[in-house]
Amino acid sequence: MKITFLLNGEPVCAAVKTGTETLLDFLRENQTLCGTKEGCNEGDCGACSVVVTDRQGRAQAVNSCIMFLPQLQGRAVRTVEGISGPAGDLHPVQSAMIEHHGAQCGFCTPGFITSMAAAHTNGTRDHDTALAGNLCRCTGYAPIIRAAKAVEDAPIPVWMHDNTPPSAIASNDTVFCPTNTDQLADWFMTNPEATLVSGGTDVGLWVTKHHAKLSKIAFLGHVADLSKISENYQFWRVGAAATITDFMDAIKSEYPSFHKMLTRYGSPQVRNAATLGGNVANGSPIGDAPPALISLGAKLVLRRGNDRRVIPLEDFFIAYGKQDRLVGEFVEAIEVPKGQSALRCYKLSKRFDQDISAVCGCLNVLIEAGLVTQARLTFGGMAGIPARAKKAEAALIGQKWSLGTIHAAKAAMADDFNPLSDMRASAEYRAAVAKNMLERYFYDLEGINVNVREVIA
Repeated sequence: MKITFLLNGEPVCAAVKTGTETLLDFLRENQTLCGTKEGCNEGDCGACSVVVTDRQGRAQAVNSCIMFLPQLQGRAVRTVEGISGPAGDLHPVQSAMIEHHGAQCGFCTPGFITSMAAAHTNGTRDHDTALAGNLCRCTGYAPIIRAAKAVEDAPIPVWMHDNTPPSAIASNDTVFCPTNTDQLADWFMTNPEATLVSGGTDVGLWVTKHHAKLSKIAFLGHVADLSKISENYQFWRVGAAATITDFMDAIKSEYPSFHKMLTRYGSPQVRNAATLGGNVANGSPIGDAPPALISLGAKLVLRRGNDRRVIPLEDFFIAYGKQDRLVGEFVEAIEVPKGQSALRCYKLSKRFDQDISAVCGCLNVLIEAGLVTQARLTFGGMAGIPARAKKAEAALIGQKWSLGTIHAAKAAMADDFNPLSDMRASAEYRAAVAKNMLERYFYDLEGINVNVREVIA
């Protein structure tokens, strides 16, 4: 199988045998473009960042260390070598990094340059967020941020628009690249043992860290209908291959708390590749999206061949590592209800940015005439699956919305979970945090500032 994409403005053709060849290895070993660095090799440090332009013309920073070559078919890639112009002219962000002394040891600098160039192309001015996925080991963030701010109004270089990618898509016996969901459904029925890859931010680590050998792979990034987000007055229908970034854009105005929590989902590079369907389908007990989706009453659309079934998302998770998914069945979409303004999402992790949750609590309570009429309190990190605190919910429903009722629900929550101790938190700490999130929720709905980065004792 051969794939074709643009690399720094020039078409390249790459041979694909296993489908797990990474873009980082291709750049360094086949193209001798060694500016892109390997740091963590798991999508955390940003040293491997490149700019990938999708078929909609959006320039996005992604991690090349966990991006497989078939994901790039029909895309355009720019490495740090392609951020400058064909005649050697510097990109504004490069000039600013020099002027503001933004490069220290230099190892991470190429990744910063590509992430800054992508943000500059998109007019992004939230530089702290845009660069959250790029780690500077020399702790020199101040001059880097000054450099990013200095070029906010600088024009986008003409060569950064030279990103018209080829469109042909090929497959072989090992690697399948469907272009619509019907093709995928037919193929997966006869190849149910295959691995489905969209963003690859999870599967990439199977390969780079666990050295997994995948027998058959279907890459879903070319399935346009699987990446769509549509809506009506009741809900959004989010295709399983829609990225976290696109999902965040869709819900930002209606669910600001959910959106804000997702800004801590990995890094911008990860969110630009990772998908909502992948976050659900991998069944992690500490995935960030499922607790919020469950508290909203989201539904899952599962497809097997020509058959579809729709189930409550919470019923998909059965036990650790076990989901309600039939052989040959895959997640096609998630239906996310609208109009639930009481949803609040709280994520606790050791680092604020780009860290895995110790506990993620998403709470949604309906109060009518001072009484609690509905309650959905969902937590990640408290059990082998994301789960609701149903005893605490029962202690709330029918009661007056008061701090006394919250304390009673906190006591009832002791019977909801039996969390584990691990490197992220002890069982006792998790239990205490989950209870305190419920009290935090009370004050949040009462209009009291509970932002842990702003509250001062």
